[in-house]
Order: sequence, then C-alpha cells, then structure tokens
Amino acid sequence: MATYVNNLRLKEITTGDESGTWGTSTNTNLELIGEALGFGTEAITTNADTHTTTVADGSTDEGRAMYIKYTGTLDSACTITIGPNTLKRVHMIENATSGSQNIIISQGSGANVTIGPGDTKVVYLDGAGSGAAVVDAFVDLDLSGGSVNVSTVKTNSGDMTFDSAGDIILDADGADVIFKDGGTTIAKFINSSSDFVIATDVDDKDFIIKGQDSTSEITALTIDMSAAGAATFNNDVTAFSDKRLKTDIEPISNALEKVMRMQGVYYKRNDVENAKTQVGVLAQDMETIVPEVVLTADDEMQTKSVDYGKLTAVLMEAVKELSNEVTHLKQQILNGG
Repeated sequence: MATYVNNLRLKEITTGDESGTWGTSTNTNLELIGEALGFGTEAITTNADTHTTTVADGSTDEGRAMYIKYTGTLDSACTITIGPNTLKRVHMIENATSGSQNIIISQGSGANVTIGPGDTKVVYLDGAGSGAAVVDAFVDLDLSGGSVNVSTVKTNSGDMTFDSAGDIILDADGADVIFKDGGTTIAKFINSSSDFVIATDVDDKDFIIKGQDSTSEITALTIDMSAAGAATFNNDVTAFSDKRLKTDIEPISNALEKVMRMQGVYYKRNDVENAKTQVGVLAQDMETIVPEVVLTADDEMQTKSVDYGKLTAVLMEAVKELSNEVTHLKQQILNGG
C-alpha cells in the first residue's frame, strides 16, 4: 500500500517497489515538488460561507502551491479550511475575491488568520491535527541581524509596534516621510536642502504640541494654519538673558531719537488669503534705525522679520530719556524759568 510524505503528499517508493513504474512515480513527485514551489488559483463557490482546500495524495492540486490566490464572489466572510490538518506548511495567500469580504484561513480548532479583500499574507500551518492553528508569519517579525525590502506594510486591525534595542531610523533617501490616515496625507517630514521641515497637509488644520504637566494634559503650542500660522503658546515664552552669557555690554543711547524715527502702521498681508488688518512696523524701515531687531531669512526672497520683543529695550530707554526731559522741564518751571 502506498504511503505519502506528509507535508507535500508525495508518494514514497520503498526498496524494490514499483518495478517498471518507478520512473513514472518519480517524475510525478518531481512535478508535484515544482507545483509546491509555484502559484495556484482556487475559485470559491459564489457566496459560500465555507470552503475546503485539500492537498491530494500523489496528484496535482492547487492547494499544494506555495502561493495560493483565492477568487470568486462573496457576500459575507468565508472560512477556508486547508487540509489535511496534519500538514505543516508555509503559504502566501492572496484574497482576490470580489465583494469586499474577508477570507479566514483555518486548519483545525486552533487560531485562524483573517485576510482582508485585496490583501496577501504569509501564514504558517502548524499541522497539529484537530487542534491545528494558522499563524500570521509577520505578526511578530524578528529582523535582528537582517533586513526586509517591502513597499507596503499593512495590518487589518490592531496596533503595529516597532521595538528596537537601538535607534529606529526612517531613511527616505531624499524623499519625504509622509503620515497618512485612511489614505489621506496628514503631515510630512521634508528634507528641504538639509532644512528639516514639518508640514501639515490638510487645509486650515492646526499644528499642535501637547504634553503632560504633572497629571494634566496641556496644549503647549498651537499654530493656526487658518490664520497664516499665528502661534499661541499656553504660557510664557522666554529667551536666555543671563548676564554671565553676555559680553561687550553697552547702554542704548539716543533711544528716544530712534523711537521718533519709527512709524507704526496698519497693514494687510498680501501673501495670505482673506488677510485681516494688523498693526506693526516695516522691517526695511526698522533696519535703518535698529538693525539688531531685524532678521533676514535664508529663502529666495530673503524675507525680513522683526523681533518685536527686542524693541522693548529700546522703548524702555526712550521712556527713561523722555522722563528725564520731563523732570528737567519741571525743575525749570519750579525754579521760575
């Protein structure tokens, strides 16, 4: 009586067996080995809730293929049982059915693997008999000492965890690192001539930084993209002003004269849609008066900005100068002229 190798169901030929037909059986086995390394397509009966894939003993069968593509039309999820339940195999299984339904790969009463419509998974059949289980080979993928090259890594449910004993490196090789939700781009990390750019990608949606203060969640910073990037900090914004960090300290002279040359203006931004009227100064004018408060960006336009905070020191000294003049005038009046 013929016996068959379990995992591929190949016919075993004992010594002295099959006189005159040994070559035929051997060739069949070689063909089945080739089939096991290849591609198979199996159609599921329309709208079936269950389907069985069986690897036949010693004869060709789609279920023997390493890569199995399931086709057919489904109106509900279909459980596919791969038998016999003693097979220990690794399969790549593609859900190419129509109807937007899951297929569930089973071998016994143990764990199953669900494959979403249009998805492909690598699964391991443990062949444990009636309690056989199917395992998603990439659920807990260990890449220690190696690498994997893929274009898409996808889970149908649950979290995806990257746990590394060292650094986790995202290398886009000159391109962007893109964050999506449901296929919609939300934000990007962009390499712009070695400038690190964080860009939101949805119209008028804010950039928000949150954190924990003791046990309370706080919004530390909100950048309002619907207001041309207006920034709101939850609390104080400070800069180092420690005397020990400063050299060449000199008092500000002629501060009042400088302030008298400054002009406050109303204006609207011409680079912002539906811009609101604002108040401020013109950077080019300030550059001729107090160049220390004007910054020039390293962009194509060399756009200029004003550090309004630094103007406080000039205004403070101007008030002191004005106060001294008032005091002097008062003293003259008291002295009769």
